[in-house]
Order: sequence, then structure tokens, then C-alpha cells
Amino acid sequence: MEDPAVSHSPHPDQGKLSGQSGTKERPATFGEVFASREFRALFAANLISWVGDYIAKVAVSALVFQQTNSAALAAAAFALTYLPWLVAGPLLATLAERYPYRNVMIICDLARMAMIGIVAIPGIPLPIMLVLLFLTALANPPAQAAKSALIPQVLTGDKLVVGLSLQLTAGQAAQVLGYLSGGLAAAYSLRGGLVFDAGTFALSALLLWRFVKLRPAANTERRNLIRETGDGFRLVFGTPALRAIAILVFSAMLFATLPEGLAAPWSSMLYPGEQQTQSFAQGLIMLANPLGYVAGGLIVGRLVPPTVRRRLIRPFAVAVPLALVPGLLEPELVGVCVMAFACGFAVAAMVPAASGFFAQVVPDGYRARAFGVMQMGLQLSQGAGIFVVGVLADQASLPRVVGWWSIFGVGLTLIAVALWPRRERFEDAVASVASRSGVPTHA
Repeated sequence: MEDPAVSHSPHPDQGKLSGQSGTKERPATFGEVFASREFRALFAANLISWVGDYIAKVAVSALVFQQTNSAALAAAAFALTYLPWLVAGPLLATLAERYPYRNVMIICDLARMAMIGIVAIPGIPLPIMLVLLFLTALANPPAQAAKSALIPQVLTGDKLVVGLSLQLTAGQAAQVLGYLSGGLAAAYSLRGGLVFDAGTFALSALLLWRFVKLRPAANTERRNLIRETGDGFRLVFGTPALRAIAILVFSAMLFATLPEGLAAPWSSMLYPGEQQTQSFAQGLIMLANPLGYVAGGLIVGRLVPPTVRRRLIRPFAVAVPLALVPGLLEPELVGVCVMAFACGFAVAAMVPAASGFFAQVVPDGYRARAFGVMQMGLQLSQGAGIFVVGVLADQASLPRVVGWWSIFGVGLTLIAVALWPRRERFEDAVASVASRSGVPTHA
């Protein structure tokens, strides 16, 4: 299949095949990606704040549990970080498009720094703490949407896909490091972990202010905010190329986080009555998934040529649920970890290529809105998958439920693959973005 991003590029250098006009196509190198000072700053800022965030999640959950002795409230405090995407994510992402992306990210960092800093003050009442945590989480959608929209302005061609792969890999590595560090912080100083998180937001804001160029706002034609948000939904689901990517990704993500989300009950089933062994097994299962992400992002993102990578989007989407079908055999811990690793690998191999493709079909003035729609869909898909399997597992063996649910997933993703548009549809969509600059297209 011809690479549509090469044939009809919205960026002047995308047709040069990663900077080599007229040469055999090859993947962009990490060196080429990190040659961009702006990307280095974005990458570092995100990595630093991600680590701090995961440390804070552990610290907040432990702090709430210490004050209340309630597992439900501790879990609710942890879940607050995801709630804004479900209740107002696309709306907040649309708001981010009205202002320069760099400024949106800096303001969100400073706001989160201040609120987490207040949470770290000893003696803060629990209700106020939970309100502050929710307000902190409200800054996530506009900040992430702005980042997602800014990266395609900083990186072009295959450098964009490799850069997205690096971001995904760094996010998973930050999760591992953050949770491990959070555990240590919980053992010594919970509030110290929160102070550290506030400091990471301050450093992130400084890096963005110092090294990322200020660009004008993408959306200068302001209308009703709800209507503008609706434009994002119409663009994603009204454009065949974008709709195909969204349906395929959402279908696969129903299964992507099952091992991680169900690690606690799965480990208790493997080692009933052995609390310490259960905790160790839970940690291994949860660790295997992000390790698969890291491996998939590095191997596929760096070693596989761009055109091949795009052709592999659909097979890897099917591979996400396929990796969990062996649950029917009720494997031991090693088998569960292998399944979780393979699932994470397939997700990391699919998502950056699909995201890069998606970004090339979305006009500049709509990227943050489109990202908001996609992120809300990802959150709903992952949450729905874990919820459905959890409910079904109350009636039957958890591994078998995962296996049968994943067989359904293989069928679902195969249907999404069958609905994938012809190459010409993608070429026309990318060409339309290039020629109409900022006007939503419906290929």
C-alpha cells in the first residue's frame, strides 16, 4: 500500500520520507526526533510530570485510606483523575483550541502545581482535599489536548509517528517508575510525594515557557463552545478515514487494559489465602502490561518502516484481544504475565501509527477537539471492558471470562478491519487537509 502521508502531505517536508527525498523509505531515527529542541522540551516536561502524577496517585490513595480506613474512598480518590475526561473532556479540549497551545499547557501546569501543593498541607479536611484533587484533574484534558495538537506542529512525516511512539513508551516507563517511587514515598512521607508532584508541574511549566515556541491560537473563529465541541464529534465520526481509525482503536482498547485492571482478582484466584504472594503476583501482572508497551513502542516504532507500520495497524488491532484468548486455558502466573506483555506490545505497535495517521487527516484548527473525542472514547472503552468482565467474572471463572470476552473481541476487531476504507479514501482525506487548511473535511 502506498503511504498516503507521503503522496499528499499537509506538511512541506512530509513527502521527503523522513528527510530523504527520492531515497528508499526508512523509519525516522530517535536522533532525528530528538534533534527538535521543542520536542525535547515537550518530552521532558511530560515525563517529569507523569512520574510525579503516578507518585501522587499512590500517595493520595494511601493518605485517604489512612484518614478514613475506607478502601472505597481510597479508590474514589484514585478514580477522580479519570472522571473529568468522562464528564467534560471534549468540552475542555475544545476550550484549549481557543488559546495558544503552549500557554494552555503552562497555565494548566501552574494550576495543578498550586492545587497539589495545597493538598500537601497537613490538616487539610478530606472533603476539601477531594475537591482539590478533582479540580487538579480538570486541568488534564485541556493540557493533554494542547500537547496532542502541538506535537504535529513540531514533528512532521515519520518523525511524528516515532515521536508519538516515544511518548507512549515514556508514559509507560513513567508509570512503572512512578508507582515504584510512590510505594517508597508511601512508606516514608506521603505528603513529601505530593510536594514532589507539585514541583514536577513547576519544572514542566518552566521547560515549556523556556523552550517551546509561542504559536497563535488554532481556533480564531470562536462560536458557542458546545457547538464547537459538536464540530469535533462531527469531524471524527463524519469523516470516513477518521471514523475508521476511531472504531478500530476503540474496539481494540476494550481489551487493552484488562490484565492491569483485573490484576487484583486474578492474583487472588491464582493464590487463594496467600496475601503476600497475591500482592507480588498482582504487581507482576500490572508490570507486564506496561513493559509490553515499552517493548512494542521501541521495536516497532524504531525498526519497522513507515509503510509497513501502517499496514500493521489492523493486524495489531486484532492481536490485542487475541493475546488474551489463552485465558480459556486458565494459565499460571507466568502465562498471565506473557498474555499481559503481548497485549501491551500489540497496543504500543498499533496506537502510535494510528495516532500519526489520525493527526495527518485532522485540520490544524480541530486537532485538540478531535483528540478530546478520541480520549473520551478511549477512557470509556477501557473502563467498559474492565467493568463488563468484572461483572461476568462474578458468575464464572475470571480467566475463562477473559478468554471468551477476547474471542468476542477478535470478531469485533475483524469487523472493524473489514470496514476499513480503501486507500484512496485516506489519500483524499489527507489531500483535502493539505488544500483546505483548517476547514473540516468529509472525505
